[in-house]
Amino acid sequence: MQSLSENIHRLNDLFSRGKVLEAFDTFYADEVVMQENEDEPTIGKAANREREQEFLANVTELRKAEPLKVAVGVHCTMVEWHFDYTHKEWGVRNYRQVSVQEWKDGKIVKEKFYYAN
Repeated sequence: MQSLSENIHRLNDLFSRGKVLEAFDTFYADEVVMQENEDEPTIGKAANREREQEFLANVTELRKAEPLKVAVGVHCTMVEWHFDYTHKEWGVRNYRQVSVQEWKDGKIVKEKFYYAN
């Protein structure tokens, strides 16, 4: 079994290369709960995968998805990201986001994203 540090670095590498769904399928648990800021959480892998697919379908140009800082705890990781992309509905987006992941048995069971709207 890979260490948490190895898992988060592999996950980040896949995201950085635009392989978001591959990363999602590999590292997210069936019962995953994901939340954007203080919005209502989305529960379950199927619902979250659908949300990711919808987001990706609306990205017209991805210029950067770069992890800037990574912190690894006992069952938790945190990543500061720099994103730069164009979205069909939102236009050009260039911002930093922090994602906090809780892990169990090598999979993410909870993830929350913090960023300015």
